[in-house]
Amino acid sequence: MNYDISLQAMNALGKEILSKQPAITLAKAKAQAERINNQGSQKNKKLSYL
Repeated sequence: MNYDISLQAMNALGKEILSKQPAITLAKAKAQAERINNQGSQKNKKLSYL
């Protein structure tokens, strides 16, 4: 990773990367957040049995 990058250049690079990603709907984002939340709670439940 290039640590000699300015904040302005880092901002421009981040915007460029985000612009290349496909758009997502609010419903898909909520579904993803719910799935991640459920997976995290399932993982914690499995660890509690050890």
